[in-house]
Amino acid sequence: MMFYKETGFQDSPVGKIPGDWDVRELGDESIANIIAGQSPPSSTYNKENVGLPFLQGKMEFGEMFPSPTTYCSEPIKVAKKDDILLSVRAPVGDVNVAPFDCCIGRGLAAIRAKVDRLSHMFLFYYLKHEGKRFEALSTGSTFKAIRIHEIERFSIPVPSLAEQRAIVGVLGVVDSAVGLVDRVIAKTERLKKGLMQQLLTRGIGHTEYKQTPIGTIPKEWQVTTTNDVTLFIKDGTHTPPKRIEKGIPLFSAQNIVDGKIVRTNEDTYITEDDYWKIHTKYELQKNDVLLTIVGTIGNSAVVDVDYRFTLQRSVAIFRPDTSKLEPRFLHHVFQSQSFKRQLLGHSKLTTQGGVYLKELSSLMIPVPPLQEQLKITDILSTVDKKIELEKEERARLERVKRSLMDLLLTGKIRVKVD
Repeated sequence: MMFYKETGFQDSPVGKIPGDWDVRELGDESIANIIAGQSPPSSTYNKENVGLPFLQGKMEFGEMFPSPTTYCSEPIKVAKKDDILLSVRAPVGDVNVAPFDCCIGRGLAAIRAKVDRLSHMFLFYYLKHEGKRFEALSTGSTFKAIRIHEIERFSIPVPSLAEQRAIVGVLGVVDSAVGLVDRVIAKTERLKKGLMQQLLTRGIGHTEYKQTPIGTIPKEWQVTTTNDVTLFIKDGTHTPPKRIEKGIPLFSAQNIVDGKIVRTNEDTYITEDDYWKIHTKYELQKNDVLLTIVGTIGNSAVVDVDYRFTLQRSVAIFRPDTSKLEPRFLHHVFQSQSFKRQLLGHSKLTTQGGVYLKELSSLMIPVPPLQEQLKITDILSTVDKKIELEKEERARLERVKRSLMDLLLTGKIRVKVD
């Protein structure tokens, strides 16, 4: 496949494009038909696979849909396999390819490409690339939505069908590579789940076991409360101070992701003075273990960053007594299914769906000898590192894909076709 840099551009409603490309609105029936979703009567919904899968706008959008859970026996509006599905109500502008014939509710619209003029995958990639344009067209102050006539007036570039297919071929190669990495990540995560179950209940090299309130564990292990193996357990501030534009980060549960402390574009900040009002008796330090306890419950991370930050009430802080408990081992215990069941059980006892300090101090955990904790931690940390490297590779491929989309879908770089 040959590529070359375009030099001859024309101005168009979608910006500068190659001089030999066309521009059409999606409402132009020579390239596509638009089907507005309509929700059927709820009496036609079922879970027994009767009729067509029923998809609505408020669902998980990605490269593939999750398995459908609701079916409709009397669909009103139907999207065909390979139609492009567009979310027209919050979130506005998400797109996907229909993997099967399906009934679509009012949160979705289907765009059916005319196969002799428009590749459905070229349309998918272009709308994926330009989805924010739909968001800009949406109306409503509290609940964003986009109307069908605005979809009809949405302009897209239309290269020759041969070039569309060539562009799709290039982007499809990258998508295949991303899919391969996704499968490796999923396989490694399944491996980790199995290892955690084995290592945190059977240990390493044991032959004798005992029954405990948290299940079967090796005979020489102990079961204790988190309070007995930590120097303190606290939660973040219950009365967050005034936010400022720049200062010390005030993190919440959204900053604890995949075992890491992450910064986001939505982070808020507080002043130095307010920071010290919160931390009159302690400061966060490396090897403290964080656990989300309000909203998203059960995510954890070991503090390993070099900058100061503080926390909202949605995150608890555990400072392990390192003579009894290895911090990374505690983090892995927090990720175990048995611990999460305890945690979620306590959260259901509160009206706000959170866990209070009293409950956090009484949670029960297994405590192997310190040397065995270290061995278990090393095994699980090795698997975590592999997952992290694979996720970094996935992020790299996504950056490559975005760059290719920027170049190929605007015609800055052309694919030579016969």
